[in-house]
Amino acid sequence: MKAIVVGLGFAGMSMYKNLRKLGIDVAVVESNTHTQSKIEGEETPFYTSLSEALEQEAADFLVNATPPMIHTQVNHAAFDKRLPVFCEKPISFDYAESVEIVQRAERENIPFMIAENYRCLPFVRQMKRMIDDGAIGDISSIDVQFFRHHHVERNYTVHLLDDIGVHHLDMVRYLTGAEGRRIQANFYNPVNGWVEKKAVINAQVFVELDRDIRVTYSGSISSRGPATPWCGNWRLEGTEGMLELRDQEIIHTRDGETVRLSDFSGVHAPSCLNEFLDSLREGRQGETSGRDYLKTQTLIHYAGVSNESGRIENIILPEIL
Repeated sequence: MKAIVVGLGFAGMSMYKNLRKLGIDVAVVESNTHTQSKIEGEETPFYTSLSEALEQEAADFLVNATPPMIHTQVNHAAFDKRLPVFCEKPISFDYAESVEIVQRAERENIPFMIAENYRCLPFVRQMKRMIDDGAIGDISSIDVQFFRHHHVERNYTVHLLDDIGVHHLDMVRYLTGAEGRRIQANFYNPVNGWVEKKAVINAQVFVELDRDIRVTYSGSISSRGPATPWCGNWRLEGTEGMLELRDQEIIHTRDGETVRLSDFSGVHAPSCLNEFLDSLREGRQGETSGRDYLKTQTLIHYAGVSNESGRIENIILPEIL
């Protein structure tokens, strides 16, 4: 197989290295020629023009690791060549564009998957297995806490939910197997944050899911205290027990007994890139296909609507085919 990797920033370079380790031929597209030094000494075709790469390379799929505001342009270019796409999250910062891209991929039967990696973490897979096996009965409520100090230079305005919280809300969908019904959100920049126009540094979100599951989410990237892991700390209450994910350790309480799990070496947890490649070989939709991942972005979209309106908003999933 052969891939075209578009964008050679942090995510793109990681994708490039992983594809090479898997024995897949790679061509690179990057408008910044200075980044070519990252792959110096390797026999890798390097282009500054996507259209030229698409014409010259007989690729089997494209990896879109460009900044989010360019995703739609690159995805459409790949779809014009009927190339499957593995795209960094989000599909687009613009919700209407996200819907449009997924609709086109579905309409034209072009494989399209999002690189959502948090649900692929071994301890998250273990939690899912335990929940599905009835470890805590039916899920009643979930509380998610995410606190870090993460002030870095970006080429776009920081938004906690778009950048990081989207991973956590995708984990909510994955662990529960339920979709959102109603949502209320409040975005703000705290006094311990920094000045950045239109930035969203803190967020508090309340979600009602199917089966009357309630989710509370508190997140901040301006915290001055001990940091949570990137996946956050979680507490899931059930009808027969409780699960916590605390500093990447699972704590299971049931019938007055508590068990801690910290070794996940035996858990089957393929990377999202491997899942994408397997889905192409097997002719099926990837786990985080555009069609599925759009439901996560729908949560983010209506969180924004709620923040603007100051009301609880009904979540309406878009019609895809």
